[in-house]
Amino acid sequence: MNSLLEFDELIDAVHGTAVTASPSEYIVFSSVCTDSRMVVPGSLFVPLIGTSQDGHKYIPQAIDKGASVLFVAESEYNGKTELYRGLAESKKVSFVVVRNTLTALQDAAAAYVRKFPALIKIGITGSSGKTTTKELCVSVFKQKYRVVSTVGNLNSETGLPLSVFHITKDDQVGIFELGMNRRNEIAEIAGVLRPEYAVITNIGTAHIGMLGSRNAIAEEKKKIFTYIDEHGAAFIPADDDYAGYLAEGVKGAVVRYGRTAAAAGVCFVADKGIAGTEFTVDGVPVELHLPGRYNYQNALGVIALARHLGVSAEQIKNGIESLSPLDGRGQLLHLQVRKSDEAACGDMPCRLQVFQDCYNANPDSLAKTLELCASVTGRKIYVLGDMLELGEASAASHEEAGRLAAASAGNAGDLIVFVGPEMRNAQQAAAGKTAAKILHFTEYDDKAMQMLCTQLHAYIQDGDFILLKGSHGIGLERITAFFKEHAYGNV
Repeated sequence: MNSLLEFDELIDAVHGTAVTASPSEYIVFSSVCTDSRMVVPGSLFVPLIGTSQDGHKYIPQAIDKGASVLFVAESEYNGKTELYRGLAESKKVSFVVVRNTLTALQDAAAAYVRKFPALIKIGITGSSGKTTTKELCVSVFKQKYRVVSTVGNLNSETGLPLSVFHITKDDQVGIFELGMNRRNEIAEIAGVLRPEYAVITNIGTAHIGMLGSRNAIAEEKKKIFTYIDEHGAAFIPADDDYAGYLAEGVKGAVVRYGRTAAAAGVCFVADKGIAGTEFTVDGVPVELHLPGRYNYQNALGVIALARHLGVSAEQIKNGIESLSPLDGRGQLLHLQVRKSDEAACGDMPCRLQVFQDCYNANPDSLAKTLELCASVTGRKIYVLGDMLELGEASAASHEEAGRLAAASAGNAGDLIVFVGPEMRNAQQAAAGKTAAKILHFTEYDDKAMQMLCTQLHAYIQDGDFILLKGSHGIGLERITAFFKEHAYGNV
């Protein structure tokens, strides 16, 4: 078995102390896990210490499942030295004693990335659109290169290090998403990847409750450019009001992209609303199947990066057109739902368009989604869930959400359902400002959602458009699951 890092390399990278009964040349690990349930034979297990959990208690399970190397924090090891020495001897495993297991994970991942100097390293961050932009980027670059990318949504202080351990010697381009939930997180994980090229999608208000202001968010996001040298490039949204600040101090090229930027080779053709956007790249017609101007903006960032790195217009076209909306992220579903019809003495089909965009939500993404949905003709039903992690800005942000929802769905027959305690502010702000019917569900547990689904099922009519938008923690995708249970099938 080949080891991701030689044991001596690992010890040097994490500044650790070895506790092992085996010669270093025979100690190998072929995967890295922070969850003992995911350990397979030959894993490096990293026990993380959180606010409510200490991963060290899962070390016995990790050993039983075949972990060959395990990190141990000094604070844990110093009180149980004989225990760990005994385990190393009896279980034939190797421990690495480190000051901090999270820092050690990041240092080990950085050392692993350095083993691939030829890899073109691309980082993507922003307040919204990170995952969509990453998936667009992967789809486009796969047309020319062998690509490795973020696994799922592993973009955090632990997720990014775990993702880079999937790099192999055959990969030519690495495309990784960098997220944050606290100050300096982007700096830490950028230090793991050290991207040569990086894209910022926007500076919005996601996580403003943690960082306090957009200024602070911009300062953090900008740290993705730290390791770009004179050979690399930073890709910045030209229309963002922080564009000038983001460009300051970048050592490499600065490429501004966007609808109002001089997007070389790109020509807008038509906005098709929830069906996507038509445009051309160097005269080649392209159809983006992701809805909204915001996704076109994301695509422009990818196109600017791709052109900079020599991807052809045909390859860009093939990559963009082959990508469908991600599950729960701007996903348009066509359902034909059964609904009882007393006059017909049986069921009648109800054709629905369900726009499921409930993987996450913040004031910026909600405003863009409501703007998009305002253009939909026919009867509209909006189900809007709480936007989480807004801190002191929550009440005002939800009030604004209510005003925007009222403006977007303002006709008699339309229905706006606000879900969650914070959405009470939205409901109050929308009251009296729309002809639409307004409901509010404070709770969003399974019982409350079942009641909501039952009411929606009674309300729907053939041809209705339904928007589901809210933070992932609210679980609005349960509404889609309900309608699928009552559907004849997709149409």
